[in-house]
Amino acid sequence: MEQTFVALKPDAVQRGIIGDIISRFERAGLKIVAMKMVTPDEAHFHEHYENIGQLISRRGEEVYRVALAAMMEAPVVAMVLEGIDAVEHVRKMVGATDPKESAPGTIRGDFTHISRSYAVSKGRTLPNIIHASADVKEAAEEIKLWFSPAEMHTYQGAHHRVVHGRKP
Repeated sequence: MEQTFVALKPDAVQRGIIGDIISRFERAGLKIVAMKMVTPDEAHFHEHYENIGQLISRRGEEVYRVALAAMMEAPVVAMVLEGIDAVEHVRKMVGATDPKESAPGTIRGDFTHISRSYAVSKGRTLPNIIHASADVKEAAEEIKLWFSPAEMHTYQGAHHRVVHGRKP
């Protein structure tokens, strides 16, 4: 079973749509094995955005500062989802990072519409409501950063056989 990290960003918390988003993952058959609401400090976000995601290296200090400001506006709901090919499946459900490019039916496609170009032209944050690990390696690093082993749970859900298939 594969695990992936998801963070519901402050704009999702502020808009009161976290339940809608979490429900989508559960309806898809993904299992929540860790979840908490937290208000990380700048050092934590630097570890997440630069040491793991290389945001400053790829996009520059200004982009990082704008992202940091947005992430520190309100709490974040951090969670670990588990399922078959969880990283790839969650990325498809989330949609493109730029909400303008997210297809209808994806989380960003249904709950956001601001484009990166609009946000940049106005010097604003990009309210795209959710972060999902880009690949299996990143997921492992992010999970380790956001959750201790004691916060991770193992259990079999009531729908396990239906979601994962039965053996005849």
